[in-house]
Amino acid sequence: EEGHQTDVRDTRLLRRLLPFLAPYRRLLAGSVLLVLALTLLELALPYFSKIAVDRHILPHRNGSTDQSMVAGEVVSQRRLCVDMHDAAKAAVVLRHSDLFMVRSDGTCIAFDDLSRLPRSDLLILRQSDFTGLAGLVLVYVALVMADFGITFVQRIIMERAGHRVMHDLRMRLFDHLQQQSMAFFSKHPTARLVTRVTNDVQNMHELFTTFVSSVVKDLFLLAGIAIAFALLDWRLSLAVFAVLPLVVWAAARFSVRARNVFRNLRIKVAEINTHTAETIEGIRTIQTFVRERYNFERFNRLNQENYRLGMQEIHVFALFMPMIEVLALVALAVLILYGGQRVMSTHLTLGDLVLALSYVRMFFRPIRELAQNYNVLQNALASSERIFGLLDLDSRLPRVDGRPAAFSPPAADVGRLRLDKVCFAYTPGEWILQDVSFDISQGTTLAVVGPTGAGKTSLLNLIQRFYDPGSGAIRFDGLDLRQWDLRQLRAGIALVTQEPVLFSTTVRRNIFSDSARVDDATVARIVAAANLGDLMARLPQGLDTHLKKGGAGLSSGERQLITIARALARNARLILLDEATSYIDSQTESAVHAALKHLIAGRTCLLVAHRLSTARMADRILVFKDGRVAESGSHEQLIAQNGLYTRLHRQDRAGQV
Repeated sequence: EEGHQTDVRDTRLLRRLLPFLAPYRRLLAGSVLLVLALTLLELALPYFSKIAVDRHILPHRNGSTDQSMVAGEVVSQRRLCVDMHDAAKAAVVLRHSDLFMVRSDGTCIAFDDLSRLPRSDLLILRQSDFTGLAGLVLVYVALVMADFGITFVQRIIMERAGHRVMHDLRMRLFDHLQQQSMAFFSKHPTARLVTRVTNDVQNMHELFTTFVSSVVKDLFLLAGIAIAFALLDWRLSLAVFAVLPLVVWAAARFSVRARNVFRNLRIKVAEINTHTAETIEGIRTIQTFVRERYNFERFNRLNQENYRLGMQEIHVFALFMPMIEVLALVALAVLILYGGQRVMSTHLTLGDLVLALSYVRMFFRPIRELAQNYNVLQNALASSERIFGLLDLDSRLPRVDGRPAAFSPPAADVGRLRLDKVCFAYTPGEWILQDVSFDISQGTTLAVVGPTGAGKTSLLNLIQRFYDPGSGAIRFDGLDLRQWDLRQLRAGIALVTQEPVLFSTTVRRNIFSDSARVDDATVARIVAAANLGDLMARLPQGLDTHLKKGGAGLSSGERQLITIARALARNARLILLDEATSYIDSQTESAVHAALKHLIAGRTCLLVAHRLSTARMADRILVFKDGRVAESGSHEQLIAQNGLYTRLHRQDRAGQV
């Protein structure tokens, strides 16, 4: 299932994500605007290098450059002109008059001769350049700090929007799962559903946070650098971007290969997780049958395949990243060669070349990030495909007609459960129940017994409307279950199963769904009725003791007493008992029986029994065989018939010896 690929288009999946993004469109829009501001800042920062070089380090002003003939070639010589109205500078000129030339545009000194001046005189001559450079650095630092602040705010906004989207998506999935029928859960393994709600939603994190801001920033940055190069010198941009087709080809090849390797690696990781979970859950069986060696070898094969795929992924990255670096160095070499010639021919300033070098280094970073983000996108889309595939599955039971708003059952039907020719099959044609009909009046108990596979548990599933019958009808309070609101129906039913289900919380929370609203007198009454007094006295914090997973540390009888207390706290009108004493030890069986008597007293009860001693608590007993009612009557009447019930009774007594 993990490796199954569909033909769902990426654009369709992205469109389906839009409703989850819509509530946070303002946050996303604000984040994009901040990304645009960050991009403009990053494009502006290298420009300060150009200003520093051209205005202060090697200033280029009117009349400061001479051209002279040296060995038959025209050579440009940069000169620094001095303001003779400045007394300090004029004094320097007088002290080193041999280095200065008086020209029509002022008194100047060649830049090559500046190194011959003492440091103190040099500082005087270039005081304005030092001051301008310091001011430029302060502005640069301020912009860097602004970049930091905007980046922080943008990241917070994007993470907030992304986590809210994941929260909504996870809640939507969880709510969707809770509404599905039992048929849905029988077809889908628990681990797969958990993966959808956890891992697959988490895989969307980078799409909603890093991916969006990174891609927008990278695209803006690429466009900005291209425009900057065109404005700087279009010939220079053509020379530098000559390697761009190779970069695009390398990025495309990387994306395809990395996507395939990553997909296979994800499948293998899922297999490792599944095998590990099976090992932990079945460790008792593995050790009992001495299967450790076989299990280890199987895991070793999976782990070796995972290692091989991991190395393939590393090879792809190890090839692509150096290739981009090489192409970036080639572009730098072209820029230095061609740009250097343009500087020497005075078509470009040195500051322009420094700016171009900075932009070239910046240009290849977003290309690498875009190639990597493509795989983030593919991973997120693969997860979204599985998420929406789950959301598209809807196996909720239909609600027929609807219960009348002012429905009031006749007095004879209050608390009454009735089955009328009910037939049911999990798989079409393979009948589990056939023509089952019986009636339980309010306040009476009916027991159902029979061999394994007779359809007893399926009967309970139908009464709780986990499934609908294939034919016939089940009525409670005189109304077809399909006309009941499921929440109202199940609120009036309490179930005690043969394998107690306890949650990892306090005993109190396991018994009372809303413990804050239960008064102490009610708690004491239910604890006493469920025979939990001795257990509560033994537990360190009594009702407030935290239970481990599944109630580990408690005996099966103690766990069952807690589930009986839960049913008592529900105060339901219909009680369903599913083999409630099957796994109870003899020491606690009497306590469980007493608690069950308190539970069913005065309530309509259907009791599925494995031990016939439990069935004798009922007013009437039905014997099921092959999905049909084979016998009916009280314990004494069924014994007198000397049929299937009698044989079951003998087997039960033999098992107790």
